[in-house]
Formats: sequence, structure tokens, C-alpha cells
Amino acid sequence: MSFNIALSGLNAATTDLNTISNNVANASTTGFKESRAEFGDFFQNAAYNLQTTTTGGGVRTETVAQQFSQGSITTTNNPLDMAISGEGFFAVKDNGSLVYTRNGAFTTDSNGYVTTASGQRLQVYPPINGGSSFTTGSMTDLQLSTAPNPPAATSSVTASVNLPANAAAPADATFSPTDSNSYNKTTSLTVYDSLGAAHTASLYYVAGATAGSWTLHTGVDGSEVGTGTALSFDSSGKLTAPTTGVPLSFTPGDGAAPLSATIDVSGATQYGSDFSVNSLTQNGYATGQLSGVAIDSSGVVSARYSNGQTTVLGQVAMANFTNPQGLQQLGNATWAQTFASGQPIPGAAGSSDFGVIQSGALESSNVDLTQQLVSMMNAQRNYQANSQVISTDNQLMQTILQLR
Repeated sequence: MSFNIALSGLNAATTDLNTISNNVANASTTGFKESRAEFGDFFQNAAYNLQTTTTGGGVRTETVAQQFSQGSITTTNNPLDMAISGEGFFAVKDNGSLVYTRNGAFTTDSNGYVTTASGQRLQVYPPINGGSSFTTGSMTDLQLSTAPNPPAATSSVTASVNLPANAAAPADATFSPTDSNSYNKTTSLTVYDSLGAAHTASLYYVAGATAGSWTLHTGVDGSEVGTGTALSFDSSGKLTAPTTGVPLSFTPGDGAAPLSATIDVSGATQYGSDFSVNSLTQNGYATGQLSGVAIDSSGVVSARYSNGQTTVLGQVAMANFTNPQGLQQLGNATWAQTFASGQPIPGAAGSSDFGVIQSGALESSNVDLTQQLVSMMNAQRNYQANSQVISTDNQLMQTILQLR
């Protein structure tokens, strides 16, 4: 009997050592979660044995329990690296099946899909309404497209300037963009047509003969477009006319659609100070190429383009489980749901029961090497002690066999 008891102790110590060695081997594995061997004492069924002095039947391994404590977070230079600070798992698709991981070391494949090192595709919730919300009832593969961001024609210009109240009418009464003596002040900005081609739009300010009167002329690429628009200011320097925007219209020669924009001059003033430009903006932009990716703490993924625009691609899909210890380990720091783990609970970073996402960072293994080495020494002593029991039993058996 004691041989079997000691043998069960050896088996338990071996399981403990195997578990510890696996933890130590993965001390540097991103997103790895350590395991702990848990044991229980073993007793034979006492239904036929009413003795209370039974010594038991040894030990058996109850389970090897995974420990999902938080690993330390280290920063990287890769914006696609993601670390979860708190609860939850990344949802990734492996050959059509959803699996879950804490390893956020993502990269892109030849088709632009964001994947793990083993090719599993990161799942996101698709954006709706331009990215103001997301379809949380479905998931899709996150893909970074290399297609250019389409241009947008300028439709609105804001020109907020201060015109000097003491300005005199220019020497030349007939306005011409090429005659600097026919206007008092000018400023310019870049506008874009429907093909994304840039054009220089210039605003020319001509002081009138009476106080508080000005004329705004517009030109594109050095040529005047339209006719001048009268600007009127009251004695406080505030604009009184026009009450609507100033039109800016021209037909580009590159095959683009006619550009029709409105210049908002409501912020113009006429004070005693010098001419100054307080604001000069427009809403068009040229074609843009993908220049980078940004991921915020709630997992919203945005593509940045060289034209200054951003496009929301989706929100990183996350999942949690009622019993994470019931998940099936698949290797590569990934897990699959089981009956014991329960159904995945979908969610997003920063919401209830989910941690936040840190971009440009990775979660390290949660293995504490010092603790593992101490546990290894304890397992070694247990193994040696059970080996000594077997050795002692063997000596006793030899003694019995030598009796005559």
C-alpha cells in the first residue's frame, strides 16, 4: 500500500515540476498566463470499511489551474501592439473559428489584414455613421487598405481679418490682381477641386472713398473670378454687410467639376490697428496616402492619411468569460471557449467588466520567476521525500524476504 501512496506522491511532484517548468519556459512569452498544479488527498471508498484509522490512499492531481492575473505592460514603438489593462481578451479568427488571446503583438499580412504572428485575424466591430458608433452585434476582420483617401472639393472658406480704419482708397481705381496699386491688402490660401488638385485662392481688399466701406475681390491662380463684393462696417468696426457669405466659383481646367464655395466673412472687423489675419481656413483636401494607424483606449482604430484626414476602421472586439480558468489552452497564448468557461461575453475596452487598451504596448507574461524557483525547490523536496519512502519500503521488503 505504501508503495502506491509514495508513487502517487512522485506522480504529483512530477506534475508540479512539469507545470513549474512550463511557467519558467514561458516567462518571456507575451500574453502568457501561468498555471498552478492543485492537489487533493485520496481515500478509498469507506462504504465497506468502517475503520476510522485509515491512512488514506495518497494524493492525486485535482487540476492544473490557469492564473489570469495582470502581467506587466511594456511600451513598444509599434502602434499595432496592444495591451489590455484589466479584464478581457482580444477576439481573433483562426480558420473561421473565434479564439481569444491576451497577446497583442499584431502585424499586417500581404493583404493588409491585422493578424497575430500565427496568422489569426483581429476582429473589430464595424463602424456606422462615419465612426460615431459601431455595430456591436457582428464582427469583421480588421484590414488596413493601401488605397488612397479620396479628395474633397472646397465648399467653405472662413476669412476673419481686421482691416485698418485709416486706410485710403488705392491710387489705381480699376482693380487688377496684377496691379498692387489697385488694392490695399491681400491674403491667400490653398483650395482644392473635386480631383484634389490644389489652387491658390487670393482675397483682395480695396478701401472705398467713404469711411467703413471696402470691396472684396477674389482670384484663383492669379486670375480674378466673379465681381467684387461690398463690405460695410459701422462706427464700432463691426461688419454690417454682407449678411451672407461671399461666393467663390470657378471651373478648373483639369477636368474637375466646377468649384463652388462660400467665403464666410462674418468675422471681419475694421479697427484702428493694422491689417491682420485672424483666421483663414477651408474644408477641402487633396488625395491622401495611408501614413499611420491610431488606436485609442476604447479600442477605436483610425487610419491616418497624408492629407490630414482620418478614417475610423472599427472598434477592437473583446470578450470575457464567467470562468476564464475553464478556457482550453491552444498554444501561442490563445484560448478557446469550453462548456466550463461559459459563453463569451462580448464587449469593448473601457466598458463594464472590460479593461482599457494601451496602444504601442504589450502585456508581458505574468510569471513571477522568484516564486517559481521557490516552488521548484518545494516540488524537488516532495519528490525526494516520496522517493525516500519507496526506498524505505524496499528495504523493509528485503528484510521480510530474508527472514528464515
